[in-house]
Amino acid sequence: MTNYRNVALFVALAAVWGSAFMAIKVGLEYFPPVLFAAIRYDIAGVLMLGYAAYAADRWRPRGRGEWTLVLVGASLMIAGYHAFLFVGEGYDSVTSAVAAVVVSLSPVLTTGFARALLPSERLTPAGIAGLLLGLVGVVVLSNPDPNNLVTSSVVGKSLVFAAAGSFALGSVLTRRIDAELPIETMEAWSMVLGAVMMHAVSVARPSESFAAVRWTPEAIGAMAYLSIAASALGFLVYFDLLERLGPIEINLVSYVAPVFAAVSGWWFLGEVIDLTTVGGFLIIFAGFCLMKREALARELPKLRAAVSRQ
Repeated sequence: MTNYRNVALFVALAAVWGSAFMAIKVGLEYFPPVLFAAIRYDIAGVLMLGYAAYAADRWRPRGRGEWTLVLVGASLMIAGYHAFLFVGEGYDSVTSAVAAVVVSLSPVLTTGFARALLPSERLTPAGIAGLLLGLVGVVVLSNPDPNNLVTSSVVGKSLVFAAAGSFALGSVLTRRIDAELPIETMEAWSMVLGAVMMHAVSVARPSESFAAVRWTPEAIGAMAYLSIAASALGFLVYFDLLERLGPIEINLVSYVAPVFAAVSGWWFLGEVIDLTTVGGFLIIFAGFCLMKREALARELPKLRAAVSRQ
């Protein structure tokens, strides 16, 4: 029964996080992008703070190390990631599926950053090949014109790539900080401070203001879905699966989510899934498998055993 529960939660998480890319596209019709992301995490941050106060040993960080951990998470994993992602998805050429596929590069970049920045990690030739293969997948997905590298298509996808890089770098830097803060507390405060940072960025952008927001039922629905389902509830499921499955298996969510992003984008927005999107996804996934080949090999016997028990 536990295995069925884990599979159900895994699929549900991939579905919610994948369809979140479609919800972002919907909401961008009514909100300025960075302000949209900021309000999303105003709501999600408050919800997560309440959960941290209920479930964690400590709901508030203490000391320089723990606050540094929160600031890194807030600036890179919340503010940097979502500001780049929401602005990038504002380009017509960046469909829900394309955004999800580029973001699926995050585990590859995380491994690359870890092996470059963490003393205990080492980037092997196969690891370098996997990283380069992932980057090739992004180039295939972007399909740039050598004579014009500043088209809206390339710019939009480059912004989403910057989002993936920001999240990956933040994931690695948080591992370098010596602080034992409960993960629920770290996520909650990162969301709150990340929202504050995005509000500051939004104010600095001349094209953004609260006056530009159109509060339609679709806008409220997109905001509620992203804030409650994808952020607050999604991270609670993620924490649960991380503890039960471990980091290798939970990383595979990044490669199931694009399927749901593509289907939801096609169903609700009429987005077309082209061959470059599929090809880029397969190349990025191949890069991930190459970089994680040893860890995946260790996990396969466990997966077979779990399947046989069912």
